[in-house]
Amino acid sequence: MTGPTRGPRWTTAAARNELRHAAAAARVRRRFAPHQLRHAHAVEMAHEGVPLIVIQRQLGHSNLGITSIYLQGIDNAEIIDTVHARRAPMIPVRTTR
Repeated sequence: MTGPTRGPRWTTAAARNELRHAAAAARVRRRFAPHQLRHAHAVEMAHEGVPLIVIQRQLGHSNLGITSIYLQGIDNAEIIDTVHARRAPMIPVRTTR
C-alpha cells in the first residue's frame, strides 16, 4: 500500500495497545482478545444474511467446519426467533375442474 496516509507497520504489541485504548474509550468492561473481532465479524455477516460460503471466503477458511465454529456465537434464542419470523412457505393449491 502506498500513498500519503500510509504509515509504518504496527507491531502486534502496538495493535493490542491501540485496541485496549479503544475498548476503554468505548467503556468495554470485559477483557477480550483481538482474534475475537474475527468471530464478531463472522457473526455480524451472518446476521446480515451473508451466505456461509462468502463468510468462509472472507475469513480465509479452507472448510466450512471451521467457519461454523466462528458462528457458534449466535445465541440459540436468536436462531429460534429468526426461524419463527420467517414467512411460512406457500404451497400452491391446485383445483381440478
